[in-house]
This record gives sequence, structure tokens and C-alpha cells, in this order.
Amino acid sequence: MSDKLALITGASRGLGAAMAEQLAQKGWDVVAVARTVGGLEELDDRVKTLGLPGAGNLTLAPMDVTNEDAMRHLCRSIHDRWGGLQLWVHAAVHVAPLSPAGSIDMKDWDKSVATNVRATGSLIPLMEPLLLEGRGTALFLDDPRGGEKFFGAYGATKAAQIALAQSWQAESARHGPRVVIAAPGPMPTATRARFFPGEDRSKLLDPQAEAARILASL
Repeated sequence: MSDKLALITGASRGLGAAMAEQLAQKGWDVVAVARTVGGLEELDDRVKTLGLPGAGNLTLAPMDVTNEDAMRHLCRSIHDRWGGLQLWVHAAVHVAPLSPAGSIDMKDWDKSVATNVRATGSLIPLMEPLLLEGRGTALFLDDPRGGEKFFGAYGATKAAQIALAQSWQAESARHGPRVVIAAPGPMPTATRARFFPGEDRSKLLDPQAEAARILASL
């Protein structure tokens, strides 16, 4: 068992999955959380296929970050098994379809608020003691779309998530835990494909390279 443990919320695809792969390759034990069981299993297959000596263990945790009881139980299990946490990467996000502000679907709005804002607010109090115990770092991933045309639901709730992270960052600057907010470059993820379906994806950044860059900056 490694003495470096990372919890990644939103680990089944995109940058979250790339973070999990990069950390596992570097010898970290990784708890990968996502709703999509198939995506987590594909992540597990990719890590096992690499077969790198000294690679960390990957623990799959198929659950929804909006399920507060499930997340509370997971954090308790992490405490009982490992004692603390060295890294929390919060990559879980709900991406509502692009829509004029006057035509936002309320089901998408409610899901955006629940995933992007409420879940973040409920997770921070759960993660803080684990990160303090492990002298760890919380990593948030910014995507500043607030105020852009048609990005109302996603942009507003993502901005609220980052504002909450910034408050936690300011509050914990002296005594911890360390809170980092990174701004990934444009990548050919499923999220971006929904926003820019006709884009030339060959010009976008590789998620594995972006994950390695952001992790190196920590």
C-alpha cells in the first residue's frame, strides 16, 4: 500500500480519468468516484493494461457525489482504512445543454445546482478533516464560462463552485488544508464536444498531458 492516497470525484472520463491514470502510474493509491460504472471499469482496465512496476492501487467507488449519505460513508471508510488523504481532485460536474437564459430547463438547472454547487458544499466539510490529517491538497478545476451567451446553467453553477473553493482557499491559507484552483487548457473531452460540436479537435490538448502538467504544478 502506498503512503500517498488520492480521492478523485468525477473520475470516469475526461480530465478526472486522466488524473487517476497519472497518479496511479506515479505510485499513488487512488479512490475513483463516479456515477458511471462502465467508465470506472474502463479506467481500471487502462491502468491494469499499463502494468507498470510500482503503480498504485485503484479502488473503484461507483456513487453519485450528490448522495450525501454515500459520500459520508466513503469518507468514513477512508478515515478508518488510511487515516487521512493527501489529495482530493474534484472533477465531478454536470454539464447542462447550452440554452438561452430565458429557456433554461428546470430539471437541468436543478441538476446543475445539485452537482456543481450543493455537492461541493457538502463535500468540503467531509474532506477537510481527511486532508488536514494527511497534510493534503484539494484541487479544483476552473472553467470560467459565467456570463457567456448560452452558458447560463453551467456557467453560473460552475462559477459558484469556484467561488466556494476560493473562500475555502482564503480561510485555510494559514492552517490548511492547501486548496489549489487550476485552469486546464481546452481538451477534446465529452464536455467540450457538447459545447463546440464542430470544432477541430486535433488542435486541442491531450488530457493526459494536461493532467501531468497540473499535477506537476502541485
